[in-house]
Amino acid sequence: MLKGIHPVLSPDLLRAIARMGHGDDIVIADANFPSSTMGPEVIRADGVTATEMAEAILAHMPLDTFVPETAWRMEVVGDPGAMPEVCVEFQEIVSRRAGDFRIAPLERFAFYEHARKAAYIVATTEFRLYGNLVLKKGVVHPHEVYRG
Repeated sequence: MLKGIHPVLSPDLLRAIARMGHGDDIVIADANFPSSTMGPEVIRADGVTATEMAEAILAHMPLDTFVPETAWRMEVVGDPGAMPEVCVEFQEIVSRRAGDFRIAPLERFAFYEHARKAAYIVATTEFRLYGNLVLKKGVVHPHEVYRG
């Protein structure tokens, strides 16, 4: 345990987030997501929901302010206008933790293609369908860095 670090962030995940640069993406994947076949390194987060993971990551990682879209969710197949409860919760977390960012929907296979380009995939045990989120890392400003 470390002071000030969200407890669901494992050492491997902390290392991953710290290694990511501005503009790199991280996928928070639900239990049904094909994490192991996407390509990027997979970090397991068993026993953690996708919303808990989003909360934890966004406690320590800013979102990108230099691009028009910085967070994405998977659209519901056959009903692209639907907004599953887990996605409503994602939006609430992003708004509270990161600010005025809208989570953009992506069609299922477009979401998969986007995920293949991510730096990392965090495989959670989120059992709610469509509990998948991509976050684009932003810049950590000098005043945000602890210097003792």
